[in-house]
Amino acid sequence: MLKNLLITGYRAHELQIFGQKHEGIPYIKKAISSRLTPLVEDGLEWVLTPGQYGVDLWACEVVLELKKTFPDLKLSIITAFLNPEEQWKEDKQEYYRSILQGVDYYGAISRQPYIGPWQFTARDDLLLRKSDGLLLVYDEDAGEGSPRFIKEKAVKKQLNEDYTIISVTSEDIQSVAEDERMNDVMDYGDSSL
Repeated sequence: MLKNLLITGYRAHELQIFGQKHEGIPYIKKAISSRLTPLVEDGLEWVLTPGQYGVDLWACEVVLELKKTFPDLKLSIITAFLNPEEQWKEDKQEYYRSILQGVDYYGAISRQPYIGPWQFTARDDLLLRKSDGLLLVYDEDAGEGSPRFIKEKAVKKQLNEDYTIISVTSEDIQSVAEDERMNDVMDYGDSSL
């Protein structure tokens, strides 16, 4: 049984998403929720995330929504360095701060601003050490991206110990989108009778 789950994946720009109103975000969140909900029902206690703009924060939104039904579920953001949002546009900073209000634990690996890539390595190593599994929104077939590095580390960890890797691919997200569209068509069809 998973107690602590790390969720991460693509950064928003890697998905060509440049704003919170992008039509793909609700489908990504639904795909995450469909994998996460059964784990929470089975006793998942903590969701950990690096808190980067993209899948990480969308997953945080999913967890904050699930906490309404499962109040014992806890959310943690552990960043690579202090104040990662300082370089973001104002609307993204506000979004980030609104999510921070709902987290149960927030920390930074390095007590300094960005210095170098070693901060990301240290963060990923800690997150993997503190988790029993990884839910990764990543699709190698669709093209490489930043999630590749954590996936490589998770696969190595899985070889040496009991570590679960749950994938959400672009195909999974597409399936959610098609299901939603089908439901919309069915709803529309019923109301016209």
